[in-house]
Amino acid sequence: MTYLLTFTCYGTHLRGDARGSVDRHRNQPGQPTLAHNPHLQTADQSRLQSPPVTLSEPGCRLVLESMKQTCRFRGWLLVAAHVRTNHVHVIVASEGPAEPILRDLKSYASRRLNEAEGAQRKRWTRGGSTRSLPTARAIENAMRYVLDGQGGSMAVYLAAEDRSHPHHEPDRGAAPG
Repeated sequence: MTYLLTFTCYGTHLRGDARGSVDRHRNQPGQPTLAHNPHLQTADQSRLQSPPVTLSEPGCRLVLESMKQTCRFRGWLLVAAHVRTNHVHVIVASEGPAEPILRDLKSYASRRLNEAEGAQRKRWTRGGSTRSLPTARAIENAMRYVLDGQGGSMAVYLAAEDRSHPHHEPDRGAAPG
């Protein structure tokens, strides 16, 4: 199965955000997002246990390298990825369920950032979005969204099989550390 996985940096996309948001009860594809609600956003902000996390440019690259290495080590196919300063989109193919993939990608990325920055801190919001991409068209649409629908390119990866795309990056690396 191929999945579109999305997760956000801690504290950067709270419920009630004007960009739209989801919660545990409203997080299914095609379902409307929560409406802008400044009171809900302020309440969530007051519950943050540490300041919001944003990734620097080198941090984005570290996360991308970690994801490539984790996928290679676990035997998953990393189809495409785009690491932004406040969120990550990953398209990955695996025979297993999406949730352990999401967990491992976040865990190894955190480890890599902690090693590089010398800090142990909460990096990601709990959970994330795990959408199945059951058809070639769904995968194509997700790739377009991940690679071209996020604004200017940051840390971007496209599998070696599709060298024609302008975001193609050669695949390098070893097992996660």
